[in-house]
Amino acid sequence: MPVKIRLQRHGKKGKPFYWIVAADARAKRDGRYLEKLGAYNPNTNPATVELDVDGAVKWLQNGAQPTDTAKALLSYKGALLKNHLVGGVKKGALTEEQAEEKFKAWLEEKAAKIQAKADGLSEAEAKAKADTLAAEKAVNEARIAAAAPVVEEEEATEEVAAEADATNEEE
Repeated sequence: MPVKIRLQRHGKKGKPFYWIVAADARAKRDGRYLEKLGAYNPNTNPATVELDVDGAVKWLQNGAQPTDTAKALLSYKGALLKNHLVGGVKKGALTEEQAEEKFKAWLEEKAAKIQAKADGLSEAEAKAKADTLAAEKAVNEARIAAAAPVVEEEEATEEVAAEADATNEEE
């Protein structure tokens, strides 16, 4: 029974949400699965990926083949790296402690990259809001400036009329 690690689509039209599952290769895309390994939400920025790394490594060790997209997600969360390190431990190239240290260092570096992207996106969003607000203020000031001369002309005509009335009264 060939096993695949693949995505199972959920969510509504235009708003996909995926489960990462280990399933029999003969099963339908959204059909029966052997184990749910995680979830993937591409609607957020950056995309949200939740994954049971140990469960994924167990299936990879037992010969499960990931699809292209699932492979990218497993790589993103470090499951393929952990599988590689476990293979190195089995061969005696490194100890389990060394493998765990390498994996933890990689996870910290990856978390820093993700946080930097999220910070960059929030800064860009704040800058866009500030630019929009500045543009709106400029438009409002232009409107006020365009409306102000009309008011001054009315006041000037009233003053001229008042002066004319005063001269008429003197005569």
